[in-house]
Amino acid sequence: MSHTECVERWFEQFPVLGKLPVDHLHILRAGVHFPVLEAGATAYELAGECANYLMCIEGRTRVFRMSAGGRQILIYRVGPRGTCVLTTQCLLSGGTFPAESVAEQRTVLAALPAETFRHLMAASPAFRTFVLDDYAKLTAILFGLLDEIAFAPLEQRLAGHLLAQADGRGMVTATHWQIAADLGTVREVVSRHLAGWERAGWVRILRGQVEIRDRIALASLRTRP
Repeated sequence: MSHTECVERWFEQFPVLGKLPVDHLHILRAGVHFPVLEAGATAYELAGECANYLMCIEGRTRVFRMSAGGRQILIYRVGPRGTCVLTTQCLLSGGTFPAESVAEQRTVLAALPAETFRHLMAASPAFRTFVLDDYAKLTAILFGLLDEIAFAPLEQRLAGHLLAQADGRGMVTATHWQIAADLGTVREVVSRHLAGWERAGWVRILRGQVEIRDRIALASLRTRP
């Protein structure tokens, strides 16, 4: 795919950018590049320098922290039309990444170099509004995650996670280990909850998948005080 075609696809995913003034559009087009990450590839590392403002065009990345004992906890995922709040935070503050990010599937990103990002933040009110509005929304999501980790029982978090990750058929494609990593717990705890829900008829456990059979029951767990 040519650079021009990639830019057009980028503007389809982020239409506000295509409406910038002509001189700012020229800066965007000249500066952007489109890295492609295969599944498992690193998007950025813990304590790494932030070189680009990242926008997801295709695929999905996973942003997480790893404990000293090797246990992961998911912070958030970035899918198509999404940006990375930690990338924005690093560019605005001048700090380094406080987490890691890897591609969960083949992922195409639009990467705007830090110098170009800062120039447009200063010169373009429309670009600045787009970045700051998106940053505010993503920050609110992070505070919601903090509330869940601090105050919600694991079974509520697990129920919410399954409902959020299920496709249109009610299938969650993930191993018990992957689900546990997302929730910052251990596989045995996840397996125990899922086994109980399977006996109750709420889910069906398959190899590498969980099928949701009773969304109402899981949702009632999710909202239980």
